[in-house]
Amino acid sequence: MKDYEIVIGLEVHAELNTESKIFCDCKNAFGLEVNTQVCPVCMGMPGTLPTLNEKVVDYAIKMGHALNCTINNICKQDRKNYFYPDLPKAYQISQADVPLCENGSVEFMVNGETKTVGITRIHIEEDAGKLLHDEAFSGSLVDLNRCGVPLIEIVSEPDIRSSAEAKAYLETIKSILQYIGISDCKMQEGSIRCDVNVSVREKGAAEFGTRSEMKNVNSFSAAVRGIEYEAKRQIELLESGGTVVQETRRWDDPKGMSFPMRSKEDAQDYRYFPEPDLLTIVVDKERIKALKEQIPELPNIKIKRYVSDYSLSQIDATLIAEDMEKSSLFDLCCSMNKCKPKSISNWILGDISKYTNETGKLISETNLTADKLCSLIEKIEKSVISNSAGKTVFEELMKNNGDIDSIINEKGLAQNSDSDFIEKLVKEVFAENEKSINDYKNGKTNALGYLVGQCMKASKGKANPGIVKDTVTKMLQS
Repeated sequence: MKDYEIVIGLEVHAELNTESKIFCDCKNAFGLEVNTQVCPVCMGMPGTLPTLNEKVVDYAIKMGHALNCTINNICKQDRKNYFYPDLPKAYQISQADVPLCENGSVEFMVNGETKTVGITRIHIEEDAGKLLHDEAFSGSLVDLNRCGVPLIEIVSEPDIRSSAEAKAYLETIKSILQYIGISDCKMQEGSIRCDVNVSVREKGAAEFGTRSEMKNVNSFSAAVRGIEYEAKRQIELLESGGTVVQETRRWDDPKGMSFPMRSKEDAQDYRYFPEPDLLTIVVDKERIKALKEQIPELPNIKIKRYVSDYSLSQIDATLIAEDMEKSSLFDLCCSMNKCKPKSISNWILGDISKYTNETGKLISETNLTADKLCSLIEKIEKSVISNSAGKTVFEELMKNNGDIDSIINEKGLAQNSDSDFIEKLVKEVFAENEKSINDYKNGKTNALGYLVGQCMKASKGKANPGIVKDTVTKMLQS
């Protein structure tokens, strides 16, 4: 078999979380009773006139800035003509040759390496309705609540070379959308979905192979499975002497297979022409600049910084960076320079995440602050308290609030590091455990751990375990 390379391009559709729809005043909300958030405009009634929601343009520009795009401050909207039962007017208002944003790029990490994917364009458009299928009625019904929900479509260059890279790219796009606050990205509600374009070619070949497109893949894991299946299908087809045809396919995730839907449309098949009912979009350059200044440090940038500056693993850096509250707490703690970044990361991803998961609270809704977390970790790192005592302090802080020092004192959790006290303690434990001492001297090194444990038990956990271990080792070797 020849050595093949997979070539992948992704089209991400993200619903924007504006209060109203893109061309009318209907509420933009998920899960409401069917056909209750509709009007003549979004239902596509003849004679109605759309009015562009300015917030949609602002949101798209923000995403353009986040993906390093050129912003076209003068652009237009176009009619994309096609018939489908959930699109009553038989055309979608989108953008064809002049999108709002184009020629961008995004960096992200895959397996410790930095990957850059080009962004062809970001354009605005309206969503279609949703067909309902149920045994309670014959055939299908349509819910038009989703008609007119604002979308941005983010089209990548064919720069992705594996399903792992595709997943990392999708996760990066999702986290950026959430960071800049323009989409909730709830995949279970269809807020973000993607079309996957896949082709294969012999390694080293200059030309791309013929691609197929899988429509509306609704989870990132499904995208991975779809890419792997489609690449395998195309390679087997080529190896058997067949030809890959350009087509649109439907991915059936439960079956783990894709099926042909229709021959692939090209742009001319949609008969694009400028939308006659809407004026040219003209955005003031000062407004574009002001929107850029609203972009925070993005998660893909944070991940690289956490790995390079704080030596976090890519996995830990990603888990922190993709959650705005966790990354904010981490950054604040690191800026105080009181404790090790790795210790901060461990607490955020360990006990703090466990607490927020169990209670359903945000970090900002708890008694925890960056100052208190740093104080707690500092006490552990300086051996003022043990790690297990630190967990007790954390539980008390979450439950009843209070000052870290006060909690330690009130509960008597401070470690005893007095060398005379610990030496006396060790001697008493040795007097009661002569067998373990002889075992150690006869080569059974695990006896050391047992003796240290007995010392800690005798001190009721208050002796400094590091000093205890050193003292036990020294006395055993004397």
